[in-house]
Amino acid sequence: MDFFDKTGPMAVGIRLRMLSGAVSKEAVRICALGGVALKPKWLPVFFALSSGGGRTVTDIAAEIGHTHPSVCKIAREMSAAGIVSESRGKPDARKNVLKLSKKGRAMTGAFGELCGDVDRAVRKIGRESKCDLWGALGEWERLLSEKSLYERVKAERAARVGRLVEIVSYSKKYRKFFVDTSIRWISEHWKPEPADLRVLSDPKKYILNRGGRIFVALFKGKPAGVCALQKLGDSANSYELSKLAVVPESRGLGIGRALCRAAIAEAKKLGGSRVFLESNTVLKPAIRLYRSLGFREIPVENPEYERVDIQMELSLGRRRRGDG
Repeated sequence: MDFFDKTGPMAVGIRLRMLSGAVSKEAVRICALGGVALKPKWLPVFFALSSGGGRTVTDIAAEIGHTHPSVCKIAREMSAAGIVSESRGKPDARKNVLKLSKKGRAMTGAFGELCGDVDRAVRKIGRESKCDLWGALGEWERLLSEKSLYERVKAERAARVGRLVEIVSYSKKYRKFFVDTSIRWISEHWKPEPADLRVLSDPKKYILNRGGRIFVALFKGKPAGVCALQKLGDSANSYELSKLAVVPESRGLGIGRALCRAAIAEAKKLGGSRVFLESNTVLKPAIRLYRSLGFREIPVENPEYERVDIQMELSLGRRRRGDG
């Protein structure tokens, strides 16, 4: 077990497969011990049919957690061994109905007794190990059905990567990166419009000097993304989230979310009542991000860019001027 001492729980899948393989090998000897001429891979199907009556392949597959083709293959093998008979379902002749043959039914008594022996032996192992493995497996299955291992690993990765992301305020040294990254992002889908080029021609004049902010995301100390928070000229003290862009090699690391959160936090700090944004629904990951942050869709009115087909806003919970 030196390998598993080194890997720890990370290798749970490998260890479970090894345990499963060891148990499967024992199953061959156990079946022979009980005089039950069944292959280990047949056991789930035989068990499902042992209660009597016919069952469709679809029903059996759903019960034992196998695929439909897998059950069909096992059924053919068991049929060739004379243990299972197949027939067409009534009234739906498209469905295969399986049931135990006379030979198969004759095995159910010994099979039931053997199942009892196995159950008691497994329970004793549980008591000796002081660990309810069967119960733990059920808990693992429940937890993984609620949130897959992939999603859990993804969350851990995001948390780890998040610690490597630093959001800093704009300074002159980031001007070229801000402009180039914004242009490259827009150009991936559209042609930069006059409004884009005007703002990017002088970020200080059109964003900072008008009460806005620009944020730069550093990943491992290197610039990886940008976004702007532009002050809108309304009486409600609103801000616009704009020019959100992440370099291709750093996407999928949660940098866009970190930039958005920094901009929203700054808008609150500045006393803003809401954060507004314009986007396009072709950018599905971005729209999902905005929704997850609390933005809601509003009717599109006077968009600044031709590419805009959706506008969204996030209320910051502050009373607007003029409200009662």
